[in-house]
Amino acid sequence: MPIQYNEFHFIILVEHVLLNLYNGLIERKGKIEVDLYILGAVVLLLILYIIVTMVRLRKAVTNLTQEDFINGYRKSQLIDVREPKEFEAGHILGARNIPYSQFRQRYKEIRPDKPVYLYDQNGGKSARAALFLKKKEYTQLFHLQGGFRTWTGKIKSK
Repeated sequence: MPIQYNEFHFIILVEHVLLNLYNGLIERKGKIEVDLYILGAVVLLLILYIIVTMVRLRKAVTNLTQEDFINGYRKSQLIDVREPKEFEAGHILGARNIPYSQFRQRYKEIRPDKPVYLYDQNGGKSARAALFLKKKEYTQLFHLQGGFRTWTGKIKSK
């Protein structure tokens, strides 16, 4: 089975490279000489990480405009991954709140056999939630492009 790399592995790698860079500066007894190869490698790794994440996201979730989202969400599970205070201030009519901060513990509340429509305020957390669900073998994942801030449809407030 191939090794699965995730964000944690990338952070460890960048931390290791930066620590080596820092140690290199200390060994040079205060001379401020930055090894451009190491700095270039860090920048390259960061760009590569962003590209890989974008490709993974495109494979995991289907981005929908508001119109497409409206056409499909009534026949699916509509999940708002914002925090409870944001949810109570206003949410799409019919949505269930499973905050991203609790998502790893509560994802089993979502049925894997039905389509899952996700949204948050801007789109970032719901995209990460979709990647998580994809790893758990959920297949029908949809995401509101632009998040709740761009929503002009019906909402419910408490």
